[in-house]
Amino acid sequence: MKVYKLPEREEKFADIIWKNEPIGSGDLVKLCEKEMNWKKSTTYTVLKKLCAKGIFQNENAIVSSLVKKDEYYSNQSIRFVEDTFGGSLPKFLTAFIAAKKLSEHQAEELKKLIDEHKEV
Repeated sequence: MKVYKLPEREEKFADIIWKNEPIGSGDLVKLCEKEMNWKKSTTYTVLKKLCAKGIFQNENAIVSSLVKKDEYYSNQSIRFVEDTFGGSLPKFLTAFIAAKKLSEHQAEELKKLIDEHKEV
């Protein structure tokens, strides 16, 4: 997957699409006017930009995603760990849980995830 980092406003716009897709472009304009106070031209300009990046498509006035929400946020998480912790998941987890203890249930969930995803 290509790496994308959307500015905050574009990410909010993307969330609107992901939450409502497939969505007619006219309905998207109405939602963006209501939720983001955007004009029609702003909505279409940002949509065109994100379509050019390959994140969304607008075919026959129906907007849908080419990159799913889970895929986008998974990529952002990986990028954050790489940029902030040198790609070290243990360093990230140590920093994440340093301020609070894990419940027994959370610890068991993490152990299960680790077992399911470790290289063999």
